[in-house]
Amino acid sequence: MAIRQLPEILINQIAAGEVVERPASVVKELVENALDAGATRVDIELEEGGVRLIRIRDNGGGISPDELPLAVSRHATSKIASLDDLETVATLGFRGEALPSIASVSRFTLISRRPDAEHGFALEIDGGRLGEVIPRAHAPGTTVEVRELFFNVPARRKFLRAERTELGHIEEWLRSLALARPDVELRVSHNGKPSRRYKPGDLYSDARLGETLGDDFARQALRVDHSGAGLRLHGWVAQPHYSRASTDQQYLYVNGRSVRDRSVAHAVKMAYGDVLFHGRQPAYVLFLELDPARVDVNVHPAKHEVRFREARLIHDFVYRTLQDALAHTRAGVTPNSIGSEGATDMGGTFGGMGSLAGSGAPRDGSTSGSGNGTYGYASWTPSQTPLGLRVDEARAAYSALYAAPPSSAQQSAGMPSMAGTGLPATAEDSGVPPLGYAIAQLHGIYILAENAEGLIVVDMHAAHERIGYERLKNAHDSIGLHAQPLLVPITLAVGEREADTAEREAETLATLGFEITRAGPQSLHVRSIPALLANAEPEALLRDVLGDLREHGQSRRIASARDELLSTMACHGAVRANRRLTVPEMNALLRDMEATERSGQCNHGRPTWARFTLSDIDRWFLRGR
Repeated sequence: MAIRQLPEILINQIAAGEVVERPASVVKELVENALDAGATRVDIELEEGGVRLIRIRDNGGGISPDELPLAVSRHATSKIASLDDLETVATLGFRGEALPSIASVSRFTLISRRPDAEHGFALEIDGGRLGEVIPRAHAPGTTVEVRELFFNVPARRKFLRAERTELGHIEEWLRSLALARPDVELRVSHNGKPSRRYKPGDLYSDARLGETLGDDFARQALRVDHSGAGLRLHGWVAQPHYSRASTDQQYLYVNGRSVRDRSVAHAVKMAYGDVLFHGRQPAYVLFLELDPARVDVNVHPAKHEVRFREARLIHDFVYRTLQDALAHTRAGVTPNSIGSEGATDMGGTFGGMGSLAGSGAPRDGSTSGSGNGTYGYASWTPSQTPLGLRVDEARAAYSALYAAPPSSAQQSAGMPSMAGTGLPATAEDSGVPPLGYAIAQLHGIYILAENAEGLIVVDMHAAHERIGYERLKNAHDSIGLHAQPLLVPITLAVGEREADTAEREAETLATLGFEITRAGPQSLHVRSIPALLANAEPEALLRDVLGDLREHGQSRRIASARDELLSTMACHGAVRANRRLTVPEMNALLRDMEATERSGQCNHGRPTWARFTLSDIDRWFLRGR
């Protein structure tokens, strides 16, 4: 078969297969062009889910009439001029492919007017066939009309979903944009009816977050703002009790661009670790800022993916920042959340969910390279000394709590006790702590406590389990991972890539307790394993660790396996249901919860406490009506 040059229209239609997947892709490309042109208001009109009509109108800088034909030609752009520009590009678009690709598979009209022009000019394209530039009345800015999408590509059109489904994809992308650009007003209409309006404002102080993701997310979200090593990570992470069945509330922006990145997603999932219920997904809105030269955005025509030049550093930075933020979520501590008009506190909130805090945190967080961050949680310094929980007090405390003394392992690891003092004389003498003071025990399972806002209900076993678990982890972290030499080294058959990874990461593996030497192109000698996990399956564990190191540059398999063991120990050491506690013991547990990291969830991700405000209880009994 002879080799021939493809016609320009066919080239554009083939390119459209990568750029234009569905109506949401068209909206994305056109709105991003509007933002790159400096628009502060964008109107989006849709008909039949965007299949019949997509009209994008903006108030940006516009296009001069002599540049209109150039704007719809392939690889024509005003955003880069050299390879150096590509390495530091800060605009959302830069490839010059979107407009010609869209115009080749639709009935396309481009109308634009520069601010200094007397009128606008229009250019019509029908299925890739270019018309003439003609004068047209138009306000300053640009309007792009896309009618009958895929009318000339039936094979693509038949794969489009129902109108409601296509509209849903557009709305989801607009939510993502609304979070990234709160300074831009967005107005959306569908089939002639207004459907959505995002007012301009500041994401950190106005209602945009609650308006976009819902008041429940805004009410309990933890503010994150941390800088270091030339990186800045800011935004919100949901508290663990606000988990999702899917990844529908996971938004990541790199230098303002909405992207998907497996390495960052893995770091976030690791940070939630043992505070997320099994099978649930975290929710977050995170903005990562770094030098554009350190990230490659020219990975895919749709620009959904990026490639970091220092992927391991990024992964570690995100993981440690979020782990630290989540570690500061203690029981009774309410995060500073985002104000939202008309929002009310929900009754029976769980695990530290608080009411909206009004204005929220300022946008300009610390951006110095000091590495200090703020995590948007209210602090409270107890006037009572936290009770129990000291290694040297463990034996006496456990003797008071259990019929038999604790095991030596529990003593050495610092498993918590609940021996302590009673209530202060008055709340005014010391201030009322977040979880208040115990007033009763319910069915030997729950502690009822009164605080300044109302009633606190604590699952005593779950709370004591988390306290013990954190103490065990801290004790083992201070000791470090010990390696246990094997009498007979294990010869492990692996793939060549795994063997290369083991050889390259020998020092990292040694810090995890593995001593490994390469025995051949596809075999390893394992001479020592982590002592704490001597009874585990070292071969399977090592393969998983090597897979993590190859893909993400680090692994928490050992720490996760260790934590699972410590979690079991903490569970067995925690106070059991139907164990009657004295008031001093209950108050000691409350104080320890307030002083323990991640005490809002048990080791399995379930909430350890719930709050019912006095107004909630009043509503139960119709008081004030």
